[in-house]
Amino acid sequence: MKVTLKYGIATYSGTIDDITFGSYKNDTLCIARKWVMPRLTDQNTEMSAIAKNLSTLYGLCSTDYKADLKTYAYQYGKEHSAKDKLAPNAYSIFIKMMFAFQKGNEASVTLDTITYSDIQSLFPDITTVGGAVDSGYLPNVEGAELLDAEM
Repeated sequence: MKVTLKYGIATYSGTIDDITFGSYKNDTLCIARKWVMPRLTDQNTEMSAIAKNLSTLYGLCSTDYKADLKTYAYQYGKEHSAKDKLAPNAYSIFIKMMFAFQKGNEASVTLDTITYSDIQSLFPDITTVGGAVDSGYLPNVEGAELLDAEM
């Protein structure tokens, strides 16, 4: 159903109680519908396992490596992000790198089961941010070669 809100609010996106609101047509139209629990699929389960494993891996990374990811994210935001969009953060850059890494090594890498020690011993090309840029898992940014802190 089409929604009209009070107090000069044109549209709203989100869920309140059992109603989900959606904002459309550049914030000129608001539509509401009953909230429905999404159906659990195999892909939901797989993405959940990947997300949990990548979160664990990120937590095991050194603070210097995370600082390099943060520096890279800042540069990436300046050089590659649209001016009207939020720049990525260090964690999102890590996730981007890991999915690109998996795509480049589909035969031997699954993100839901890869371990920190596997990365350290078998895949040294992503143990530094500069190495990931050199290997093509992250786009090049100015100063990327200086980001050499070990994972």
